Amino acid sequence: MATDVRMPDEGYLSFWRERHICTLTTQRPDGSPHVAPVGATYDPQAGLARVITSKGSRKVANIAAAVAKDPQGARVALCQLEGRRWATLEGRAFIRTEPELIADAEARYAERYTRTPRVNPDRVLIEIRLTRAMGNA
Repeated sequence: MATDVRMPDEGYLSFWRERHICTLTTQRPDGSPHVAPVGATYDPQAGLARVITSKGSRKVANIAAAVAKDPQGARVALCQLEGRRWATLEGRAFIRTEPELIADAEARYAERYTRTPRVNPDRVLIEIRLTRAMGNA
C-alpha cells in the first residue's frame, strides 16, 4: 500500500512513533544487499528519516561508496514490522557530520526509543531523503 511520504495517514505515522527496531538496507560496492538493524526516526514534514551510527560501520561505507559514484545519494530502504503491520521508507541516503544535525538526530532517537543514545565520538548521521513510503500499518 503506497503512502504519501510527507502526508502519511495517522495509523502509518503512529506506527513510526512506536518503539520498533528497524532494518536499513544498503548496497555493497559489488551490488549485493547489506541489511543492518538500526534505530530510526521518521520526519514527514521534512521528508526525512534519520539513523545515527558509527562512522566506521559497513552501512556508512556502503553509502559513502554509492554517493561517490552518484551524487544524488545512495538508494536505501528502511523497514520495520510487528506482526502483520509493516512499513518501508525508501530514499536517497547521505552521511552528515555536522554536530547540530547529529544532536538533533540524537534527540529524536531519545524521544522515540525513550533512552538517550550512548556517547559516541565517532557518531555520524545517515540522513535519508525520502522518495517512497509503503506499508500496512
